[in-house]
Amino acid sequence: MRDGMMRHWVPRALAVVLAVGALGGGALVHAQSAPLLGQVMLTAAGYCPVGWLPANGSILDIGQHNELYSLYGTMYGGDGQNTFALPDLRGRAPVHLGRTSQGTVLSPGQRVGAEQVQLQASHLPAHSHTLGMAATTNPATHSQPASNRMLAQAQNAGIYADAGGATTPMATQSLSTGAAGGNTPVDIRNPTIVMMWCIATQGMYPTQQ
Repeated sequence: MRDGMMRHWVPRALAVVLAVGALGGGALVHAQSAPLLGQVMLTAAGYCPVGWLPANGSILDIGQHNELYSLYGTMYGGDGQNTFALPDLRGRAPVHLGRTSQGTVLSPGQRVGAEQVQLQASHLPAHSHTLGMAATTNPATHSQPASNRMLAQAQNAGIYADAGGATTPMATQSLSTGAAGGNTPVDIRNPTIVMMWCIATQGMYPTQQ
């Protein structure tokens, strides 16, 4: 009799334990999935969920978001007396703070880079081009240039002679070049797809290590 009762009781007790464990595990997962206050999330939806605001540089009231202000301060804007700003990620990509491999120091809230750049001579490496010209020692017979004429020994009013005679290279000279084209800015943005960055305005306060 006792053995029969035990055979029925053990599976039921085990089922209760498993059910409680499942509930406990679910609660633990839910607690871990809660956002940290001030964290940033990327969503493919066109809006931010409840408890989140778009990362668009909005100005917030310190009194209404005092805990979030304690994390951000005025790194992203605001007067620090009554208002502070959210990060503005419109048209920008976030990067990690600190010193880059080139030695540039990046601080929180700092805005660097540009979508377009106006090319200057300083952006290009120094270079030179060789311009070759030829002239002849034959007497000049023409006073007007033409596609089949070259510089020649001047006499009277003519300085050009028919091509085909012996030529003498001219001495090397420096030539100046001027700007060409519309001189418009060059787009240097990477290929992108637009999504929504959101900031958690509700959640667990992050503890600092």
